[in-house]
Amino acid sequence: QVQLVESGGGLVQAGGSLRLSCAASGRTINSYTMGWFRQAPGKEREFVRSISWSGRLLYYGDSVKGRFTISRDNAKNMVYLQMNSLKPEDTAVYYCAAGSGGYGGSRISDYDYWGQGTQVTVSA
Repeated sequence: QVQLVESGGGLVQAGGSLRLSCAASGRTINSYTMGWFRQAPGKEREFVRSISWSGRLLYYGDSVKGRFTISRDNAKNMVYLQMNSLKPEDTAVYYCAAGSGGYGGSRISDYDYWGQGTQVTVSA
């Protein structure tokens, strides 16, 4: 079992930045694909970014291209999402996820473990 806890969410003005963190416990995540998803009220959960176990394979959702960066520190069992140039439409609950496939993925079904989420609110 892998437990995931997100942090770093909050309220920010449009154009600002936030850095989300995901702390993993229970197992080391160095063989897992790690991903970030988000879900806005009344909408389906949406893929944001993912990173393979090695960090060499990166995937992103079209809506965050060029603005959000994912990184990982396997030694610390941590994953990060740097969010720049935030827009009001980025407002959502952001979820960290771990998938045993290892080589990246953008589908919810690629992931086995999920955190509880952290709220990000971007004001206009």
